[in-house]
Amino acid sequence: MRVWLEINNWPIRYKLIALFLLIGILPAICIGVLIHFSVDRVLERQAVENTLQLIAKVNRSLEHYAVSLQNITYMVSDNPDVRRFLDGTEGPEAKANDHYEIRQLMRTIGTLYTEVAGILIAGSTGESISNELYVREGYRLSREPWYEEAVRRDGIFTIVGRPEGRQVASHVNYRDDEVISVARAVLDPDTQNVLGVVLIDLKLRVIAQELKNVRLGRNGYLMVIDSEGEPVYAPSNLPISSVRPDWFGGTSGSVYRDTDSGRFQFIYVKSPFTGWTTIGVFPARESIPEMREIQFYIVSFVFLVCLFGIAASYYLSRTISRPIGQLISFMQKAESGDLLTRFIGERHDEIGMLGRSFNRMLVQINRLISLMKHKERQKREAELRSLQAHIRPHFLYNTLDTIQWMARREGAAAAAEVAESLARLFRIGLSGGRDRIPLAEEFEHLESYLKIQKVRYRDKLNYSIRMEPGLERYTVMKLILQPLVENSIYHGIKERRGPGTIEVDVSLRDGDLVLRVRDDGVGMDEARLAEVRRALDRVGREPDPGELITEAESAAADGSGSRDRGFGLINVHERLRLTFGERYGLVIDSARGEGTTVTVIHPALPEDTAACREEEGP
Repeated sequence: MRVWLEINNWPIRYKLIALFLLIGILPAICIGVLIHFSVDRVLERQAVENTLQLIAKVNRSLEHYAVSLQNITYMVSDNPDVRRFLDGTEGPEAKANDHYEIRQLMRTIGTLYTEVAGILIAGSTGESISNELYVREGYRLSREPWYEEAVRRDGIFTIVGRPEGRQVASHVNYRDDEVISVARAVLDPDTQNVLGVVLIDLKLRVIAQELKNVRLGRNGYLMVIDSEGEPVYAPSNLPISSVRPDWFGGTSGSVYRDTDSGRFQFIYVKSPFTGWTTIGVFPARESIPEMREIQFYIVSFVFLVCLFGIAASYYLSRTISRPIGQLISFMQKAESGDLLTRFIGERHDEIGMLGRSFNRMLVQINRLISLMKHKERQKREAELRSLQAHIRPHFLYNTLDTIQWMARREGAAAAAEVAESLARLFRIGLSGGRDRIPLAEEFEHLESYLKIQKVRYRDKLNYSIRMEPGLERYTVMKLILQPLVENSIYHGIKERRGPGTIEVDVSLRDGDLVLRVRDDGVGMDEARLAEVRRALDRVGREPDPGELITEAESAAADGSGSRDRGFGLINVHERLRLTFGERYGLVIDSARGEGTTVTVIHPALPEDTAACREEEGP
């Protein structure tokens, strides 16, 4: 909210510049950002699809090597010489010949399949035969993990992983991270008993040669892991130490993961045959070259739009704000008192219309000033006449005082009392020109009025006046009770049969004075009460035409006295509201045949604060 108010205080020139910039530059920036993210997603999706196709092709090559090894295990296990060697049915001479034939077969396979690092045939009785591999002295191969794994797989081709910790060595002395082993159990076709196991070592350099020629972006690379997450192949000096197999769900996809070396994107394809997962690894911050080129064009476009938008907004705002500034200078001259200044210009736009309206306004102001001077002269004349009129009430008050003195001297006590009460009415009504008087004087004024009415109505009118002790020190607006009591006498007590009573009391409640005037007169029906309440509610606001028509119709229906009936109430209510505010005024309650109660809500004003409140106003 505060920022909004500060923007409202900006000069119109800055507002126009901000508006033009928002209209011109903000959409361009939004479109640029939208294009950037849309193209980024499209290119990334295409890059992922292309990488998946490339990895799938590499995966098929790796599966080809695995299928070749599987076929070698079938070839070896189906060889008759190998069968005789494993079931132990050959004699001594045949055994030497079979060993020779088996080694010849192994050399032939090694020549045809250069990716094979070595072949070992291990029988269930502990004997083994190989060209490149040999068993350490005194060790039984049937206790080897790879042998047991092949037996558990019951003749199914198995990739057993790297040769770590096994008791089989190679004449070439391959390191454990340079080969990977596969195995297959040879079963007796009749009894399905395990006769032995064929173990083959695959050179990992063939996999490395297959993968190292694959380029994935600027910093991307390929790696292969097995089902346990152990690396089958990984380039040297990797930025990440290891990957977890649970990162990769499904047969293929793309995921982002946070590692010790930062955030990376992994695009992977799993091989259902080998159980290996081929993974393309990319730093997440690496962008596609085409994307960088598109980003350059987008930034250049937004920059040019911003440059043009700033220049255009500055020019347009100047053409609009400059004539407004000229009009402001004319207004400032008029404000300083130069009412003869005029807007000069031939513009026909809104600024020109404002300038001509400004000229007409100055003419009207000059006319009104002349009129006000004339009114001031009339007001001073009216004040002089009012001063002369005040002399007559004083003269009347002095005359009544003389009549009272003469009546008492002649022994006319009743006439003297009436004259005294009337004189007191005039004295308190004048009150030295004050608008507010002490509450005690207001009650004294009311009692004088009731004494005069009592002389007139005699036994038909009874009254009681009560005031709580300590309330005399408060001041109230002058003449607020007498109109209410007069209304009760003429429209309540006078209209009823038999004598009536008027009760007046005052109390202090929640910091306000509550004055009540009750009578047991004829009261008002609901329609008349609603009309009076509406009249009270209209005080302080301009009535709409419908209300004026209703009031006029009601006056015509009630007779000539209907309009005067609520005049005293409305007058008191209006004076209270205009002086003290909306929360103060009259509240009226009445019922036909039961009487009327008028409650006056008046602020409690001690005598010492009355003058201050009078100066401050409502």
